[in-house]
Amino acid sequence: MIKLIDGIKNLVIGLMTTGKHLLRHNVTVQYPTQRWEMPERSRGIVVLLSDKETGELNCTVCMLCMRACPASAITIDFEKGEKGKRTLIDFTVDNTICCFCGMCEETCNFAAIKMATMYEFATEDKESLIWHKDKLQEMGRDVPYEKPVRKKPAAKPVAKPAAKPAPDKPADDAKPAAPVETNPPQEKKPEEEPKPAETTAAPEPEKKSEDQSPDEKPPEDQK
Repeated sequence: MIKLIDGIKNLVIGLMTTGKHLLRHNVTVQYPTQRWEMPERSRGIVVLLSDKETGELNCTVCMLCMRACPASAITIDFEKGEKGKRTLIDFTVDNTICCFCGMCEETCNFAAIKMATMYEFATEDKESLIWHKDKLQEMGRDVPYEKPVRKKPAAKPVAKPAAKPAPDKPADDAKPAAPVETNPPQEKKPEEEPKPAETTAAPEPEKKSEDQSPDEKPPEDQK
């Protein structure tokens, strides 16, 4: 009896909750008659973008998207030309392991890859979820995008050579300049200082003896 009462009580609570939303508009989309339009920045399937005028792929084979993919879902095959320029051969995206993180779109600098606003790619064949270059280009042909505008580096100003000053004109009355000696001046040897002349000592005068008087003449033998 108690269980029956609890069951009726819970049924009434559920009917009251349903009755609150009975007259409101539906929240869910009636798929497939109605389809949800994904916002522009949604993470849908990966596609390759082409130039709107020429129709060629914008991919420059820079390999940044492949290196940034955390699931290794992107594989790029290319070949190098004579000048070392890379040419794209195949671009493969494995949607069976793609985690739809959007890192490939964020790292691309040339608007070559994008997460398109598409989600209807369910299939029973697993191999059909591995898309190659042609399939990726076809799926992204009508996807709108804005190509980044790259500013060219400003040209460095060319330094103008400094103007040489005009040589002064010589005056009419000015004398012609002396000719320049072409031979380098010879170094002068230092002059030798003159040696002092040898001086001879004068003979000392003979001392007069005390016994000899000044008036006395010396003897002849002493002359």
